[in-house]
Amino acid sequence: MTKRKICVVVGSRANYSSIKSAMRAIQDHPALELQLIVAASAVLDRYGSVVNLIEKDGFRPHARVTMLIEGETPATMAKSTGLGLIELPTLFEQLGPDVVLTVGDRFETMATTLAAAYMNIPVAHTMGGEVSGTIDESIRHAVTKFAHIHFPASQGAAERIIKLGELPRHVHMVGCPRIDLVAEILGRSSGGLDAGLFDLGVGQQFSVDEPFALVSQHPVTTEYGTGEAQITLTLEAVREQGLAAIVLWPNADAGSDDISRGIRKWRERKLDDRMHFFKNLPIETYVNLMRSAACLVGNSSSGIREGAYIGTPVVNIGTRQHMRDRGDNVIDVGYDKKQISDAIARQVEHGRYAMDPIYGDGTAGTKIADILVTERVDVQKCITY
Repeated sequence: MTKRKICVVVGSRANYSSIKSAMRAIQDHPALELQLIVAASAVLDRYGSVVNLIEKDGFRPHARVTMLIEGETPATMAKSTGLGLIELPTLFEQLGPDVVLTVGDRFETMATTLAAAYMNIPVAHTMGGEVSGTIDESIRHAVTKFAHIHFPASQGAAERIIKLGELPRHVHMVGCPRIDLVAEILGRSSGGLDAGLFDLGVGQQFSVDEPFALVSQHPVTTEYGTGEAQITLTLEAVREQGLAAIVLWPNADAGSDDISRGIRKWRERKLDDRMHFFKNLPIETYVNLMRSAACLVGNSSSGIREGAYIGTPVVNIGTRQHMRDRGDNVIDVGYDKKQISDAIARQVEHGRYAMDPIYGDGTAGTKIADILVTERVDVQKCITY
């Protein structure tokens, strides 16, 4: 039997954690063949060389694409998308996939989708239909209009995809594949943190048995130029509450350098007492940090998705996750140090929340693979109401 070839393009650490369980299910399925392209920040050391984690997990990349233009400005972000659009068609010609599976809402997702669409390759899209801030909101819905098969992560997202004129029979509410990994890790791990945790990053060490914050804050592309001030407010609020902190480096979106600069200046001013900084973390370590942290602070979608399933108290700052479906574990605040500090205090006092499976029950990857075996679509799309 000829296997159906499914090509996945992974462009960042968030990309990878969002599709890993589906990649594994595709790789293990007797009727499917996984083709893997690793691109953008996932191949760069400055963002933690995610490709090394991918290979360690047993996946073999068929190709690597260097497409990230340095600078992290709106212009370089647009150029990086264009560079991906130049490079990916050549690889698609060589690999000849039957379906291209793409993730979420990043600029490499746009390049992947446009290349496949122009080449008459059906596109399957995970995590479409959601509402948020930054340029991701626009990219996500644009990709939906190019995609042929839809794998939304929540019921509200599925309904929005249909309202965008997509055929209901091609919209499959499978949940978020990231939750698959979370469920697996929670099931096999006691929740303890590796003794070598602090060897992975730089900065001060502290006892992980004391309350600590997990800080994960990324640039908002539509607020370009404000990232340094935003991360400084966040770090000041964490310090004001007397919390130790694990601080993660930002992603590669426009404005990344602003947040990185704010973190470096914070350290240069010797304000990083009991703070440790990481470029990248294995997903198992990150999930156990979310389970152990007194509070996750910042604007990462992981607080909304994984946080709901784990029950992590979250202080979500600013507009990056604007209107995204969320559970009771999230307190939303603006770019105001007092609001952030007060919300941290409330969340630390509240403690762990009950699990809320708003983004799935941990079986999304298997469902995606099974659907990709049988789903057949017309390459020619037509808006439908």
